[in-house]
Amino acid sequence: MTSVGAGHGVITEVALDTIALDRFEPLIGHDREDSLCAAADRARAVMTGRTFWHVNSTAKGGGVAELLTALLPYLRGAGIDTRWLVIDGDADFFTVSKRIHNQLHESDGEPLGDESRRTYEHTLARNADGLRALVQPGDVVLFHDPQTAGLIDAAKACGARIAWRCHIGVDEPDGRARAAWAFLGSYIAAADRLVFSCRQHVWDGLDAERVTIMPPSIDAFTPKNEELDESTAAAILAAAGIVDAPPELNAKPEFMNRHGVTRMVTRRATVTSGSIPYGAPIVVQVSRWDDLKDPIGVLRGFVDHVAPHHDAHLVLAGPAADSIEDDPEQVRTLADVHAAWEQVEPFVRRRVHLVSLPMDDEDENAAMVNALQRRADVVVQKSLAEGFGLTVAEAMWKRRAVVASDRGGIVEQITDNENGVLVHDPSDLAEFGRAVSRLLEDQQLASRLGEAAHERVRDYFLAPRELVQYFELTEQLVEG
Repeated sequence: MTSVGAGHGVITEVALDTIALDRFEPLIGHDREDSLCAAADRARAVMTGRTFWHVNSTAKGGGVAELLTALLPYLRGAGIDTRWLVIDGDADFFTVSKRIHNQLHESDGEPLGDESRRTYEHTLARNADGLRALVQPGDVVLFHDPQTAGLIDAAKACGARIAWRCHIGVDEPDGRARAAWAFLGSYIAAADRLVFSCRQHVWDGLDAERVTIMPPSIDAFTPKNEELDESTAAAILAAAGIVDAPPELNAKPEFMNRHGVTRMVTRRATVTSGSIPYGAPIVVQVSRWDDLKDPIGVLRGFVDHVAPHHDAHLVLAGPAADSIEDDPEQVRTLADVHAAWEQVEPFVRRRVHLVSLPMDDEDENAAMVNALQRRADVVVQKSLAEGFGLTVAEAMWKRRAVVASDRGGIVEQITDNENGVLVHDPSDLAEFGRAVSRLLEDQQLASRLGEAAHERVRDYFLAPRELVQYFELTEQLVEG
């Protein structure tokens, strides 16, 4: 990574690979590949001599960083000069941005007052100098999420065309969400396009002609989603200390990193209750340590409504809690989950595993997630609020039976009892437990839902669909 600026407030450019679009043809077929390449040709023509900048708040951890890591190399492969910038902020700035994030999800009632605004603007003013040194007239800049909205005016002053993408939202906004909208409203006013993940998250009062709906997608070729056979997944989980190795394991814990190099999993996860016995049924939730993902609710729902009837083990997995700079609440959330785990009766607690996955090597971390999801009998995502839920699409692609909340972008992915199971009230732990138990008991149903889930993702939520929308967005922005 390279940095632009001086002192605190340095904006950083993330190095990107270049990947050709033709690798998608085996997944999506010749006709869709032709449509993808035609869209790329049109975008490349209008973007000649221009740069497509993406700006967010972290280079690793969380869905936005994963999206950019996966998608931007394909934009470069299409012949579009695409670059990625990461802003710099201190703990006070990220506390304010997390508060905005929470209020957009209606989970934090603390007001965003004048002091919050001063902290927000002061940090972004320092980052603006680095941005102005890079962005040229006619460039296209896509800012991601609340952390970056305060930079829109600086890029506009450079003569760039601007889009702002909000990856988070709430289905039925109340006063807290609207207060966050009001806080951000003056910053996004200059954006030419406003991009949301699903229709129900579009803010009231926005000009419909400025709004684009763009659900996220997954890249089937990344270490998190590449094909893994059962023995390789078992070897990875054993190497990471998460699941005991089978009696005869001949496979190596290998994965392909994003540069196409075969690597071995060598780091170990931090696991409470020790490793999971080989062959035991597993229920898995993978997410940040975030209250909105309701890890304590998942734990209690499993302990009270699944564990008494089944011998399954629960895995709550997330990144090492201190590894995500733009989410200062992770350490506290994990401590709360651990405290709840300690209150569980010992004979049940041994079947509940809190797994912190190392983030020293993002590709190795992704390989562990891939193996864990593929090993799961049931994958859950019991979010209280959700922007989209990439972990749902990832599990569906791997033909897993998924139980997830009827919230946000999850309902765009899952049709209840057709390609997964929706929990209509995430606070109803008994409903959650019944849904998980049903899939543990009926393997034929779980298999049928998993196959339908795979097809749903192939048709709607793989990278080519989102890339086409990016190509169309650049055309719209450049041509006005």
